[in-house]
Amino acid sequence: MVNVTERAKDVLRKKLITCGAGPEEGLRLYPRSNGSFVLSIDTELSGDQVVKHCGYKVLLIGVEYLRMLDGATVDCRDEEDGHILFVEIDRTGKNYGWR
Repeated sequence: MVNVTERAKDVLRKKLITCGAGPEEGLRLYPRSNGSFVLSIDTELSGDQVVKHCGYKVLLIGVEYLRMLDGATVDCRDEEDGHILFVEIDRTGKNYGWR
């Protein structure tokens, strides 16, 4: 299971609102070939881990990535030019971020 901090949930919810996502849509987390991640608006698929917050599906994680991300934490930190969301994978100590 992927853990998501309350701060990250708030930032993801605000991103959904800003993007004009519909009530059945959420932000899907996709790993990229370079080891980073990208978010894209999508709908829930069978087997997804769905993270809900304040009535929104703030994060969708496909069943095909759950094993790879098991135990990871999605968190957020503030930078001068905005929020940076990142995935911390405890097993390796690596962090992968995106804005």
